[in-house]
Amino acid sequence: MASRAAVRSALVGAGVSALCLALLQTLLAQRLERAQIAQMGPEVAFNLRLAELALDRLPPAALARLSGLPLLVVDRPPRGTDPRLRRQAAQLHADLCQRLDPCPPVLPAAVEVPALWVGVLSPLEPVWLLAPLGPQRRWPPDPLLLGVSLLAGSISASLLFLWRDVQQPLQRLERALAAVGQPAASAAPLPLRGTAAVQRLTGHVNAMVQRLAESERARATMLAGIAHDLKSPITRLRLRFGLAQPEAADRQRAAADLDALERITGQFLLFAGGGDDEPAVQLPLEQWLAELSAPLDPAELELDLVPLEACIQPVALGRAIGNLIDNALSHGRPPLRLVLRPAGEGFRIEVWDRGPGIPEPDWPQALQPFQRLDRARGGSGHCGLGLAIAARVAAAHGGGLSIQRAAGGFAVVLQGRSRPPVASGHS
Repeated sequence: MASRAAVRSALVGAGVSALCLALLQTLLAQRLERAQIAQMGPEVAFNLRLAELALDRLPPAALARLSGLPLLVVDRPPRGTDPRLRRQAAQLHADLCQRLDPCPPVLPAAVEVPALWVGVLSPLEPVWLLAPLGPQRRWPPDPLLLGVSLLAGSISASLLFLWRDVQQPLQRLERALAAVGQPAASAAPLPLRGTAAVQRLTGHVNAMVQRLAESERARATMLAGIAHDLKSPITRLRLRFGLAQPEAADRQRAAADLDALERITGQFLLFAGGGDDEPAVQLPLEQWLAELSAPLDPAELELDLVPLEACIQPVALGRAIGNLIDNALSHGRPPLRLVLRPAGEGFRIEVWDRGPGIPEPDWPQALQPFQRLDRARGGSGHCGLGLAIAARVAAAHGGGLSIQRAAGGFAVVLQGRSRPPVASGHS
C-alpha cells in the first residue's frame, strides 16, 4: 500500500516536472525569439538600405555576387507554413516598420534552414532579401529550467503524498473519533490506508473502538442479566416473608435465596471490573492453589501441582479458579484434578473432571456472559458469568481460557503469566 502510494506520487511528480519543463521551455523559446528579432532588426534594415541604393546601379544578380546578400528576383517567393516562422515574420515586420519608411513586407521562407523573406524596394523588378534565423534548440533543456521543473515536480509529489496518505487518513480518524459514543456511530473498522505510522494509528483506533463497543455490549447484557437473574430469588423471598409464621424449611430456603443473591451480586461486581485495581503479589502458586482448594473434600479433588512462582492478582485469579472448580463439580463427574504446570514464561492451570465436557462448537458461546449451555439450570446463584469471568481474569494475566480432552476426561485450561508488581512508596 505504501509502495503503491509512493509510486503514484512519483509518477505525478514526474508528470508535473515534464509539464513544467515544457511550459518553461516554451516561454524561454518565445523570449529568445523576441530577443533574436530585436538583435537582427538593425542588421536587416542596414542590408535593405544597402541593397536599395546598389540596385539603382547594379542588377540583382550582380549585387548578390558582389555583396554576398542572398537576393531572389520573383513576384512571390516560396513561403513556409511553420507557425513559428509566421510569428517571427510578424515580429520582424513590426521592428522594421519602426526603422524604415515605407515598411517592407516580411514573409516566412520555405527553405532548408529557418529564414524570412524581406521585400526590397527595387525600381525595375520585385526583389526579396533572405534573412536567415538561428537554429531553435529544443534538447537538451536549459539546466536552470530543468532544475526548476524537477523542484516543482518534487514539491507537487510531496504535497500529493501528504494530502492522500497523511491528511485524508487523519481526517477520517478525526471523524471516527468524533463519532465515538454516538448512538448512530458505525462500528465498521477504518481502512488501513496512508503511511506506515498512520496505518498503525488507525489500527490502534480500530482496536480502541472495538473494545469500547464490546464494553458497551457487555454493559447492556449485564444490565439485562441483573433484572433476569435477581427476579426469581427476590420473588421467592417476597412469598416466604409474606407468610405469617414461616416454617424452618422456609427459613432455610430463604437463607439459600439470600446466599444466591449474594453470589449473583458478587459475580456481577467481579464481571463489571471490581477487581481490576487489585495489586499483583509474588507468591508460590502451588501453595496458593493448595490453600484455595483446602475446603474441598480430598476425595473430590486431586492436586497435581508443580512448584512455581508468579506475580498474580490472588483474589481475582482465585475467583476464576473457583468458578472453574464450581462448574466442574456442577456439570462434570468427580473426582476432579487440579493441575499446575509451567507454560513458557507463564503458568498453566488445568481443572479436569470425568464428565463429557463442553462440545467444541459450543465453546465460544460458553465464554459469552450470561450464556447457560444447560437451559434447565437456573437459580442457585448461577448467572452464566463463571467462564466469562475466568476468561477476563486470564486475559488480564496475559493469557486465555481453552479446553482440552483426554481419555475419560475433560479440562478447562487457564493460561497466564506474571503481572508487573505495583511499586510501593512511602509518604
